[in-house]
Amino acid sequence: MEVASLYREPEQRDEIAFGALEFHDVFKIFRAGGAETVALRGLDLRVEPRELVALLGPSGSGKSTALHLAAALDEPSAGDVRVFGSSLSRLSEQELADHRARRIAIVFQSGNLWSELSARENVLLGLRLAGRRGRLRDAVERALDAFDLQRRESQRAGTLSGGEQQRVAIAAAAAREAPLVLADEPTAELDARSEQAVLRALRRLREEFASTVVVVTHSARVAESADRVIEIRDGAAV
Repeated sequence: MEVASLYREPEQRDEIAFGALEFHDVFKIFRAGGAETVALRGLDLRVEPRELVALLGPSGSGKSTALHLAAALDEPSAGDVRVFGSSLSRLSEQELADHRARRIAIVFQSGNLWSELSARENVLLGLRLAGRRGRLRDAVERALDAFDLQRRESQRAGTLSGGEQQRVAIAAAAAREAPLVLADEPTAELDARSEQAVLRALRRLREEFASTVVVVTHSARVAESADRVIEIRDGAAV
């Protein structure tokens, strides 16, 4: 299957009133050993600034592929992905690296932290890796306090519960003041109580730190906590 046979030129759009995250007729085709898999098939979506949106769909629907494109960890086969009005395909490698460091935070299902470092050290290191300067310790204190982690701040991340680890990862995004936070199945390995704590943390991230939050999930319970749900099936929004 050729990309040219799938791709259509996007309509003219208002370039001034941009969203936090936009997909315009996006296709993603994976090729391996002569076989082709169309993971995204003309995906169109828009997330407004300071929304908490759930991308809901079954396994293999294209949700995680969409998240990777939004995070600039991969490139679309065709179409346009924009973050706060910037088309990612038009950015240089250096601009993309700066974009990832300053504008995007990712919370994966697991493995977000350095296990031998404390919760505080993880948040502080995240700030330094993002190139933040200034009153870093104040930013760390505020984030740890906001997500009820003061009593865990000196504990090694590898000894924290799964829910606590996810809250540290969310605190790190808050400390960085990341305008766009992408969470990929952040509660998939958690019990119901820990899941609720992480969902409260994501809502607080939007409300108190003004972040736009996009959560990839197949859980109806997670979707219920969002401002809006975008359902994805067979690589397209339905």
